[in-house]
Amino acid sequence: MTSAYGRRQFLKVSTGALAVGVVACSDDGGGGGSADTAAESSSTTAPDTTGAAESTTTTTTAAPLEVTAATVLAAPGSPGLMDEAIYQQRADAYLRFATAAPHVGSPVGVAGHLARASREPDYAWAIDDITVASFADTFAKIDEWRDTRDFDLMYLHWVLALGQGDTDSTRLSPDVIEAIHQRIVANRYRYDDPLPDERLDNLWFWSENHIIINKVIEYLGGQRYPDDTFSVTGLTGAEHMARAKPDILEWVRERGQLGFFEWHSNVYMLKNITPLHLLAEQADDPELVLAAAMALDLCVLDMAAHTQAGCYTAPRGRTYKKDKLSSLDEDTFGSAKFLFDDTTADYQSETDGGATFLAVGTRYRPPQLLVDIAIDDQESVVRERHGVFLDTNAPLEDAPVAPYGKDFADPANLPFWWSLGGLGLWQMARTGLAQATEHKLWDTELFAQVKLIAAINNNDPELVRAWLHQFDAIVNFGFLGEANTYAYRHRKVSLASVLDHRFGEMRDQVHIWQAAIDEHAMVFTTHPLTPPKVTEDWNDDESPGYWTGEASMPRSAQYRRTAVHIYQPAWDESTDATLWSVFPYRQFTHAFVPQDRFDEVRQVGNWTIVTKDGGYIALWSWRTATFKANDPGVPARTFTKPYDLIADGGPDNVWIVEVGNDEDDGDFETFVAAITANEPVVDRTADGFGVAWTSPSSGAVEFSTTGPFMVDGAEQPIGDHPRHEGPWGTIEHESMVHELTNDANSWALDFDAATRSVS
Repeated sequence: MTSAYGRRQFLKVSTGALAVGVVACSDDGGGGGSADTAAESSSTTAPDTTGAAESTTTTTTAAPLEVTAATVLAAPGSPGLMDEAIYQQRADAYLRFATAAPHVGSPVGVAGHLARASREPDYAWAIDDITVASFADTFAKIDEWRDTRDFDLMYLHWVLALGQGDTDSTRLSPDVIEAIHQRIVANRYRYDDPLPDERLDNLWFWSENHIIINKVIEYLGGQRYPDDTFSVTGLTGAEHMARAKPDILEWVRERGQLGFFEWHSNVYMLKNITPLHLLAEQADDPELVLAAAMALDLCVLDMAAHTQAGCYTAPRGRTYKKDKLSSLDEDTFGSAKFLFDDTTADYQSETDGGATFLAVGTRYRPPQLLVDIAIDDQESVVRERHGVFLDTNAPLEDAPVAPYGKDFADPANLPFWWSLGGLGLWQMARTGLAQATEHKLWDTELFAQVKLIAAINNNDPELVRAWLHQFDAIVNFGFLGEANTYAYRHRKVSLASVLDHRFGEMRDQVHIWQAAIDEHAMVFTTHPLTPPKVTEDWNDDESPGYWTGEASMPRSAQYRRTAVHIYQPAWDESTDATLWSVFPYRQFTHAFVPQDRFDEVRQVGNWTIVTKDGGYIALWSWRTATFKANDPGVPARTFTKPYDLIADGGPDNVWIVEVGNDEDDGDFETFVAAITANEPVVDRTADGFGVAWTSPSSGAVEFSTTGPFMVDGAEQPIGDHPRHEGPWGTIEHESMVHELTNDANSWALDFDAATRSVS
């Protein structure tokens, strides 16, 4: 892929004009410099000779030629970064937790033991039990080119870095080191790399997180073994470095401009954090170290602005049942606890790839402002915009114009569009089918549905284009598209939604809205595609399924504490009999209301109102909703009371949610009385819904299938948000300059000037 980042000369290392963010030099190479040292070696401009007061702001400066990967970021402990003593306390605490068991077969687990041994000279562990045989399952997955092997290779880079120490407790067997070496040079890093006739590669190369992971491990593999010939391509390690670098920089620039395509994913945000942190910590190129740190800041900001009592309360572009029914199950939980510690819950995983490697790191530290945002007790509203707008229902034409110059006909842009989940885009059908044929994708495990679509249309690109266009609402369920999100947060309760996103269409892994009081006490709705599975595995769910994704997306709007969600599928059995036989959605919508997790649950008419620790959540359904008894054939985990609130009678429904708290709304009785004082009015016609309700916090609320969102007589925007807007500042959509501040700290990124500054 051609890199616009490179053409724009993200950083001009070769000319010595490198502009760096928060440069700080220390005696130990930046691994643990004191705040005093960092402050003395960083300045905003040339020395002030006018007698002005000395500034304590650590900002950007033109770097000297000798800037290195170890000094391009401010040393831990520098002004404006997270308090280093706290950081080290959390590192010690997590590593003590993580090393409670041997984990000899887990690269992350082994890295945790190695990390603790590097920090504690007297720490003894069974390092001799780490052998090629103990890693057999991981090595087989890599050797057989299975999906997600890139995750394992990423973790093995840490094993290499930590496992060649100078003590018996940090020095792995040479056989293990060589086995990892051989797999790095034998790996296939790109879908269009040479593929032997007798082999298939089942890795999913194209999602947002897989793209950056593969580029990072390719680059670091080349850096580690620059003179080796990599067997798949015949390129040297140095050539792989040169190939990967511009793509890494391009990916970072895209996040700066457009946000995250897998917006607020409590699964895949971790898989952005881990490769970026690995790159920031292990790359020898200061340009890449700085770029990785800037992108890491974006990850931390997105989590921080939506964290409440350990809960990542946000709508999500991608998530699964396994991550969404308790915040303790979120893949991001360990990273959020490590960075923000806004929960009393313990760490949940001894092999958490986020917390483990954050504890290991010596270069990257999050800006204190972002930590402040996470733990800020003030009431807040955050509006954001992520991704790329594309009208998937635009008129079918021969050569549609692509946004951002990402020409649909150019195979080099296929990773961009497929990273948006756009395998079902009619605009990409010709290019996608050609690439799938050329690179033997049809017979790989994850292309079964795509292969079926092609076969239905005789593998004819023109027929496929027309078919995808006609049935876009059903078959394009993976496309993420532009997302405008809205989040209200109070220290006792929060509410967040994605607004007016792909109304009526199927989405496979989306999470539309959520209200939460803490890690466990949460509420949300879905329109299920499949029935619940009769299985012993609590997490077993289709994608889309019963709790995962949406058979049809609601039209959603939110204003502060009030949200309205209108479910009205854009397709049914009359649309296409064949597709209906594959995707026969349920004739109801439902809500997750785990009664065990609340202090009280009360139903008044069509309202279900819950409370815990002074936080309130009220949920209203146009169709009468009743709790379904826990199915004895489906595991209920720890629930003793029903948690599935079903609104039977049809897939079309209106759900209204209002959150409150005892500080603003009085006691629970008072809140219930205020909520139920006015019954919502719903007008259901053949064309759609009209909804009106008087909210005790927002006033008169009106919404409909097609109309504007009106609150107290004023239209509220449900689209075209800034990239980020909240109490700490505004970042405009597509702006390459990100600046936020509070009374104590500030943070800024400039993706054009390639600077990162904090104070």
